Amino acid sequence: MTQTSDNVTWLTQEAYNQLKAELEYLSGPARTEIAGKIAAAREEGDLRENGGYHAAKEEQGKQELRVRQLTQLLENAKVGEAPASADGAVAPGMVVTIAFDGDEDDTLSFLLASREYASSDIETYSPQSPLGSGVIGHKVGEDAEYELPNGKKASVKIIKAEPYNG
Repeated sequence: MTQTSDNVTWLTQEAYNQLKAELEYLSGPARTEIAGKIAAAREEGDLRENGGYHAAKEEQGKQELRVRQLTQLLENAKVGEAPASADGAVAPGMVVTIAFDGDEDDTLSFLLASREYASSDIETYSPQSPLGSGVIGHKVGEDAEYELPNGKKASVKIIKAEPYNG
């Protein structure tokens, strides 16, 4: 999955199908299951001290949030390959190799994409993460800076950036 600046999320057909299937399950059978759990817990009596009821309601809330996330994601999704960056700059959907503090021996390669597109084959960083947002727009050979959790700045050098073909 790749998110472009025009708020379109590019998905492979496989990723689209997987997310659509998850949405259909959560909107149908999963809703029925959770409604059954809530009804069963409600029949146990006093709702103020009913842990099963409160757990089921919390699960329902998380499930409905995921339904809203998936609905929004799929509404803004296009299936296919994201257009390549015309100027060769780092963009979502690319595998990026960086060197920390310019040290060519201390490198990291990662996919710059959203978590829905995460793969076990390669580490994935969100374009909204500090590192992800720090490297976006930079070209190979350039230095990029991003903010660490402690507030300090870190510098990386872009070694390589190429489209992900996973």
